[in-house]
Amino acid sequence: MSRGAGAAALASWLSNVGHGHCVVKRGARQLFQCNACRKQTSMKAGTIFASSKLPLRLWFRAMYLLTQSKKGISSIELGRRLGVTQTTAWTMKHKLAQVMLERNGAKRLNGDVQMDDAYLGGARSGKPGRGAAGKTPFVAAVATTEDGKPDQIILRRVIGLPESGD
Repeated sequence: MSRGAGAAALASWLSNVGHGHCVVKRGARQLFQCNACRKQTSMKAGTIFASSKLPLRLWFRAMYLLTQSKKGISSIELGRRLGVTQTTAWTMKHKLAQVMLERNGAKRLNGDVQMDDAYLGGARSGKPGRGAAGKTPFVAAVATTEDGKPDQIILRRVIGLPESGD
C-alpha cells in the first residue's frame, strides 16, 4: 500500500469508526485497530473486495477492462487478460456488474428525457414486432444536454407491453 493510500485509509477510518485514540497497523493483512475499543477494520471492509484475496490493483484492472470494451468481454477473455482462472474472472465480473446495477438503480434522470420502447432479440421467423415470440421488451430513457446530445441512459426490462398501438 502506498504511503498516500495508507494515510487516506487511516483518515477515513478515524472519521467513521475510530475514537481518535492511538491506531496501530496490525499484521500483514494491514488491519487498523483502535487501542481503546479494540475495533479492527481494513481498507477493504464493507466493500465487494472484503472477502477477496485478490489485490485491489487486479480489481481496478478488471473495472477498466469491463468498462472500456465496446461489445463487452467474456469471463474467459477477462481471465486471460488478468492472469486468473475463468471462474475467478466470472465472479469478479458478476460482483462488479451487481454493484453497478445497484448504484444505477436509484439514479434519476435530469433535464429533457426522451423515452421509447423496443424489443431485444435477433431476427426470427414468425410474427414481427410487438408480441413476437422470444423477444424481450424494454424501455429506454435518455436524458439529453441543452444542445440535444445524449447524457445519461437508463434501460429497464418490461413485462407485458401492450400488443398494439404507438
